[in-house]
Amino acid sequence: MEKQHKYLLILVMLLTVFILPGCQTGATRKETNEQPVHGAEDTIKIGFLGNKNGYGGSECLKGIRLAVDDINKTGGLLGKKVELIEGDHGGNSSETVRVTQSLVDRKAAVIIGDNTTGITKLAATVCQDNNVVLISPTASGSGVVEMGEYIFRIALLDSVAVPAVVRYLADTLEWKKVALVKNIGRSYTEGLAAIFKPALVRSGIEIVNEQKIRKNDTDFSAQVAALKQSSFDGLVFPGNNVEAYLFIKEMRRQGLRQAVVGGDGMYTRELIENGGIDVEGTLTYAGFAVDPESASPKTMEFVEKYRAVNNNLTPDVFAAQAYDAVNLAADAIRAAGSAEPAKFKEKLAQTKNWRGVSGTITFDRDREPVKSPVYLMEVKEGRFVIKAVIPAGLDS
Repeated sequence: MEKQHKYLLILVMLLTVFILPGCQTGATRKETNEQPVHGAEDTIKIGFLGNKNGYGGSECLKGIRLAVDDINKTGGLLGKKVELIEGDHGGNSSETVRVTQSLVDRKAAVIIGDNTTGITKLAATVCQDNNVVLISPTASGSGVVEMGEYIFRIALLDSVAVPAVVRYLADTLEWKKVALVKNIGRSYTEGLAAIFKPALVRSGIEIVNEQKIRKNDTDFSAQVAALKQSSFDGLVFPGNNVEAYLFIKEMRRQGLRQAVVGGDGMYTRELIENGGIDVEGTLTYAGFAVDPESASPKTMEFVEKYRAVNNNLTPDVFAAQAYDAVNLAADAIRAAGSAEPAKFKEKLAQTKNWRGVSGTITFDRDREPVKSPVYLMEVKEGRFVIKAVIPAGLDS
């Protein structure tokens, strides 16, 4: 009997050793309130989230690498080297949560990405739950910063750009009357039309003809024929590049020569390649463009650095704003004296008139970015050129 008691006691002890730790290991970080400690190691980690094989993602990564290299060349952050850790979701939204969690687990203090709104919002759920700062360089759709206090973006928002562009149409181009084409079936285009319409009214521009098209339409002959019944200075087209070039081609076929203005969804190579000579004079806007006449020395220095390692190509908005996102986070970390996201996110939210290579950035009371200037781009001789550099602000 004594032997049986002894064996039973040994068995209980073994179960205590092996089973109880297993129960603790199975708990999630959220359940145990355990958070990664940032900056406790020899490096401060910055994460990249994006599609390395996609154009936007690959360009963002180029900008991030340049920024990290610049920071390390000037002594790092808080006396520590900055380490870049890269997370590639391959353009698959189903991979986003896993890849983002991997960056969190590897103790990224801040994650730069994604360049799209949809994937940014998926990543935001992970970052907010784990108290890690996320900054998207270019996500401009709705519902991003609403995901939580750790979520930021520095894109040129349509709500900032459109009023500035419309003022230019009224004051400089002296447009008095416009036609408006609403694109039904896309949240982006419907939202953009909802911003353009009141901005036109506030600027005293009359909408004399309004037509509707639907997502994936290809025949616009009826709508263009209806437009011919009105006299107007220009056409406002809050659509994407595919429907834009098809619509403009139909306008030219039916003899309408007015200029067309739209949002940054039309600021693509495809518009020019597919639209050809018919899209000459088309106007759109962007959050960054290289203008040697008005660019700051800081911007031109970035342009030269980018060209030096990218076959003399000129950087676009993805690379420039990703570069700015890293440096903005770095300045917030310096100001807080800490790489702990809970501490430096407060400094980040207080950003006012921060000067980056893509322009000046201020976060409003809702942590939404107000960027200036707005670059009004025009298709001229088969390429986009800067037509105007327009200041923007909270009262745009």
